[in-house]
Amino acid sequence: MNPILTAQAATRTTLFSFTGAALISATSSAPTPLYPLYRSLFHLTPTMLTLIFGAYAFALLAALLTVGKVSDYTGRRPLMLLALAINVVALMIFMVASSAPTLIAARLVQGFATGIALPTFGASLIDASKTRGPLLNSFTAFLGMTLGTLTGGILVSFAPFPTVTVYALLMVLMIVAMALLPLIPETIAPQPGVLAALRPQVSIPRRALGPLLKVTPVNIATWMLGGFYLSLMPTMVANATGLTSPFIGGSIVATLMLSATAAVLLFRPLPPARALVIGTLMLMAGVGVTLTGLSLHSVALLYIGTAIAGQGFGSIFSSMLKIIMPLAESHERAGLFSAFLIKSYLAFALPAIAAGIAAPHIGLTNTAWLYGMTIIMLALVSLLAVRGRALAGTACS
Repeated sequence: MNPILTAQAATRTTLFSFTGAALISATSSAPTPLYPLYRSLFHLTPTMLTLIFGAYAFALLAALLTVGKVSDYTGRRPLMLLALAINVVALMIFMVASSAPTLIAARLVQGFATGIALPTFGASLIDASKTRGPLLNSFTAFLGMTLGTLTGGILVSFAPFPTVTVYALLMVLMIVAMALLPLIPETIAPQPGVLAALRPQVSIPRRALGPLLKVTPVNIATWMLGGFYLSLMPTMVANATGLTSPFIGGSIVATLMLSATAAVLLFRPLPPARALVIGTLMLMAGVGVTLTGLSLHSVALLYIGTAIAGQGFGSIFSSMLKIIMPLAESHERAGLFSAFLIKSYLAFALPAIAAGIAAPHIGLTNTAWLYGMTIIMLALVSLLAVRGRALAGTACS
């Protein structure tokens, strides 16, 4: 039975959990503006950059599918402490990194910490408020990644020791969060069943299979976009425009995440099926404008296209969860969500790695065009599929 929180305790829990989740997300995106610098310092190829990025996604997925549910049995605070502590280790590895293998190690550790943290802090938000919790969870990651890429871009451009400063700052904030954790009330009473919770549950209820398949192409397209931005976009911007400042690349990635954050709130009043269609159109338009900006070497078009695509990113992500998750009974939701995450994070990492492999052979600009057109075609397939009344009726019910 969950402890009953007073209003003051609930507010304190909400604030800490929201800040903690955003901080973890900020940490996950902070390396993105540094990738062009790492490429120069360690003589990394685009392939290696995307492998470093992909290591994070695979470790995160592994943690989500195993340790992600453990806080339901041990309580939230032990898993929060574990996630923060592991993230500190990851930041320490980043600060001493001198080669691709150490960067991969840092991203693996960081991904595992994030996979523990996001479901734990997210569940704590819902424990504290079943009304505000889901809304805050829908944009916390986007907001955190906005702050991470923007802060990383600023510090690597203007602060001393560019490969250390941003990680040192984040590590201090992690330690402060760990110090404040005893002041946060526990929201879950410990119970048996931890070992069973470590077993991944992946299943798709029959009633959810059709709608899930219809949105799969645009789901893949959305996560492909995020993977490309967080792995190769800063390098792509420098290559296309000649502007090598990490702040430019980082701020363009931050624009995607900030726009996605705003979209979650802007599209919230709309029926999910309608928001999904509008978001899909905006995703296609935004990618088109961004590709044009790359070809014309226009930074302004890159920012505009990214902002439009970000609207699609946020609205598609939130709408898909509203469409798919209500189709599962309470005992089926963990399995369905796991299936959704597997598909999403594979789309997050594998196409970006493929782009990194292709870039040395066909060039970064051609890779971006091929990648972007694939996103547009996948979005178009889903746009045609979701016009069916069955999905619209499901989404609005």
